[in-house]
Amino acid sequence: MKNSFRKSLGMLVGAALLTLSSLASAEPLKIGYSDWPGWVAWEVAIDKGWFKEAGVDVKFDWFDYVASMDAFAAGQLDAVSMTNGDALVTGATGAKSVMILVNDYSNGNDMIIGAPGIDSLKALKGKKVGVEIGFVDHLLLLNGLKKNGMSEADVELVNVPTNETPQVLASGGVDAIGAWQPSSGSALELVPGSKPIYTSADEPGLIYDLLCVSPESLSAHRDEWKKVIAVWYRVVDYIKDPKTFDDAVKIMAARVGVPAEQYKKFISGTNILTLAEAKKHFAKGDGFTSVYGSTKISDDFNVANKVYEKPQDVDAYIDPSLTNEM
Repeated sequence: MKNSFRKSLGMLVGAALLTLSSLASAEPLKIGYSDWPGWVAWEVAIDKGWFKEAGVDVKFDWFDYVASMDAFAAGQLDAVSMTNGDALVTGATGAKSVMILVNDYSNGNDMIIGAPGIDSLKALKGKKVGVEIGFVDHLLLLNGLKKNGMSEADVELVNVPTNETPQVLASGGVDAIGAWQPSSGSALELVPGSKPIYTSADEPGLIYDLLCVSPESLSAHRDEWKKVIAVWYRVVDYIKDPKTFDDAVKIMAARVGVPAEQYKKFISGTNILTLAEAKKHFAKGDGFTSVYGSTKISDDFNVANKVYEKPQDVDAYIDPSLTNEM
């Protein structure tokens, strides 16, 4: 009797565990994304129903950029769209991720913008620059200063949240700002006579934008993530095809409430990578042409600016294998 009871109980427990496992596996992959052209591009696949066609259940959640990283750190997301430098910051504070897909590198959308009368980085000597300290446009500024024989000591940094930089520039409180789109574009519109004096187009590969997945989700759902990557390159083909480019822009612009013609400028400042290009940038190397090299430079920057204390194991954050299998 007892043996029969135990056997029945064991069968019930086993069935319950199978049910729970099935429910867990039925959960969609949760991805956080935010207002950057290389990430807004996911909207094309969402609009077209391409994830369903690919047989992968995905849920995209829209956030402000910093909030998306906070949600990932809190375990609310399986993956998040981040820059390579910010992936290190998030990981150093406890929420590790793996870069499995490189969407693009910034090609002009990240800008150092001078107030009227400021025509070059050299003109900033002794001036105030509003920038979110420790974020990518702080790195962009330092890179530009170095190229011009200057250093951070030659300017006075004012810590300003990126989304507030247009208003700070307009107030006259600083002589220049560092910002990415759409904040950089807003600043140029808000302050007549302001102009970009150094941009990410001057240093391709300084800022990579990627899909970063938790190691646990990648391990448990590798085949599904591979399908997500395949859908992404369908999106890239759609954007790159002159016949469908306008439709792609229309979908992306609608997501962020910007006129399509205006949004085309944002896309031109974002070098969305083809599969062949992405594979080249995912190859190991030094310097900005490699995700590995660029991320090492970001790691050095983060440690030097006390964003976190100890250097990160850069290789542990990067897995090009799924992209290379495409």
